[in-house]
Amino acid sequence: MSALAHQRLLIVTGKGGVGKTTLSAALALGSARRGLKTLVCEINTKERVTTLLGRPEVGAEIGSLEENLWAVNVRPAEAMREYALMTLKFESIYNAVFGNRLVGYFLRFIPSLAEITMLGKILYHLREKRPDGSNRFDRIIIDAPATGHAITFLSVPQVVIDTVPPGPLANDATWMRDLLVDPKVTGTVLVSLPEELPVNETLELHDALTQRVKLATTAAVLNGFIAPRFTAADRATLPPEVADVARVHELRAQLSADAEARLSKIPAPLVKVPRLYTPAFSRQAIEAVEKAIAPLLDRSAP
Repeated sequence: MSALAHQRLLIVTGKGGVGKTTLSAALALGSARRGLKTLVCEINTKERVTTLLGRPEVGAEIGSLEENLWAVNVRPAEAMREYALMTLKFESIYNAVFGNRLVGYFLRFIPSLAEITMLGKILYHLREKRPDGSNRFDRIIIDAPATGHAITFLSVPQVVIDTVPPGPLANDATWMRDLLVDPKVTGTVLVSLPEELPVNETLELHDALTQRVKLATTAAVLNGFIAPRFTAADRATLPPEVADVARVHELRAQLSADAEARLSKIPAPLVKVPRLYTPAFSRQAIEAVEKAIAPLLDRSAP
């Protein structure tokens, strides 16, 4: 069985600009196509997953994109209201408590309140059941913030446990933390590019998530991989201007090979996504990426 086949919560992160949103969209599409009711979550950002999949934006409310696939853009204000309603059950109580200006003043001093409510909303949906007792969503994919912010965001439950007195908020933080650190439930997918800085940051991110946050790295993805095509003998037979292009290609292929070797030190499957030569990323590009990462999703994979 493949690394990701059984995990219900996949957290996709990496250095900014490495293509983690593209990978999130491809993972979501691939999961839905394998019959899993899948929710893909973006975190308080300009919505891109829906655009990449050729669908209208859904905003802060969960919206259906296609069969087995839903999306949501989790934003602090809406998440705080929804999470509070999940806890308080009645809107009248929510309005009485959170509509109080004095309460609002003190809420500002609760550490990481916005982050814990956004994370709480996502993890609530992970535990949410249908009337027949089945999971509302079989899998949730988080397009997490980039490196440093991701570490902070995913550390929030432990921060709350360490700083907030015993009570409902600390209790919620505890079950959130327990879900995040359970490798049977949760895995991280680290995305990199065949360049020195992204590779360095990916290796550091793996160490930080596994050692500080206690999150399992389930897979790494080397995006924009370039495979070798030309030997020195091949280049010798080419016209000079074409030989120069071939030489540049081989230099970039060597960078990809070097990145692959370094990322292979992470004790998790490494999947290479070929560089796509396209003027703009669209649904067609996501389909190509989804095919490249199929070994991570297929249950029959080793």
